[in-house]
Amino acid sequence: MQTFAEAGVNARVLASLTRQKITSLNQVQSESIPALVAGRDVVIQSPTGSGKTLAFLVPLIERLEPGRPGPRGLVVTPTRELAIQVDSVFRSLDSGLRTALLYGGVGYHTQTQALRGGAADVVIGTPGRILDMFQRKAFSLSRVEYMVLDEADQMFDAGFAHDVERIIGLTYSPQTVLASATMPDWVSRMIDKHLQEPLQVTVIAEGESMLEHGLIHTESGAKLRLLSEILKKHHSAIVFGRTKHGVRKLNRELQRMGHRSVELQGNMAQVARDRVMESFRNRRADVLVATNVAARGLDLTHVGLVVNYELPESADAMTHRVGRTARNGKAGRALTFITATDHEKWSKLRRQGAPALRTLDAAALARDGGWSYLHEQVQVHVASRTQVASPQTAPSRLRRRRRTAVR
Repeated sequence: MQTFAEAGVNARVLASLTRQKITSLNQVQSESIPALVAGRDVVIQSPTGSGKTLAFLVPLIERLEPGRPGPRGLVVTPTRELAIQVDSVFRSLDSGLRTALLYGGVGYHTQTQALRGGAADVVIGTPGRILDMFQRKAFSLSRVEYMVLDEADQMFDAGFAHDVERIIGLTYSPQTVLASATMPDWVSRMIDKHLQEPLQVTVIAEGESMLEHGLIHTESGAKLRLLSEILKKHHSAIVFGRTKHGVRKLNRELQRMGHRSVELQGNMAQVARDRVMESFRNRRADVLVATNVAARGLDLTHVGLVVNYELPESADAMTHRVGRTARNGKAGRALTFITATDHEKWSKLRRQGAPALRTLDAAALARDGGWSYLHEQVQVHVASRTQVASPQTAPSRLRRRRRTAVR
């Protein structure tokens, strides 16, 4: 099965896909869609940008008949931005089904109207607002036949697990899809609890070579200036910080240095967040400075560079951050900054599964955008411990180490 037509997609949806120049199934879609159309529960683990959204939306449309009271489809996402994006993809399919988009930070009137009288066939939203509207008796979850938990690893994280469990408990054994780029062990326990003999679809990253990812070693005092010089050589970049306050401060500093940058963080009102994303999508801004709120789900196909200016809390978070570039077969670059105070954090991320990264020539990258790696780090075995020669080691000292290195 290679095309959506061969998958039995109805003519109306097929025409909308054709208008978008989408005709062929990729791996995640070809493995997931037949099982979902047949009514099976499915767990999808595949890289960001690999087509998971179409993989679960197309069967949803095929499974639901218009005209009956709803909602009968439910898509739960961890962030407002991802909910908006999923809704946009759904509307582009021209299915004839009606949607209600539910997320916080905005008023209730429009969302209430979309739900009135069971008018919505499909609800797409974040856990908190879904439960809020349910408690206001704006809609019922008892008719849900098809449920998607998008970015499932985050959905079952400490901040969402209770709400998601409540939502699941308010449904009556719907067909269920879990989709994410990463699947920690504790998600497996949730799968065993809530899904019925699911098909496991695991897709290894396609075109991994399209992503170049390297380390930048620098001193804390030189970090901001180095970032600025690198950004001048790269357009359409996302720079990740750890905290809302830090992102706000970094954005101000970059603007002061002449960059067309905007910030995205959780304290912003939804109207402001929408305005920021519009300016970045339309390239009126070259740099998006963000917390992890931008690490998941945002399909920004023009992002050429992702910068981990501050290290994330987990290896999974790094996977999602870096997944904002090199999407859908396009090339992309990622940088991870390391200062003297970051080595312990980096070691922890490596133990969690973060990739082994080579050290980049920061001077060349800042000077002309050149992407070249320094000499491979050399491992020196001392008794039972393994030490790694620091990239900041003085050249003469590094040469002496190379002579005695065990290879």
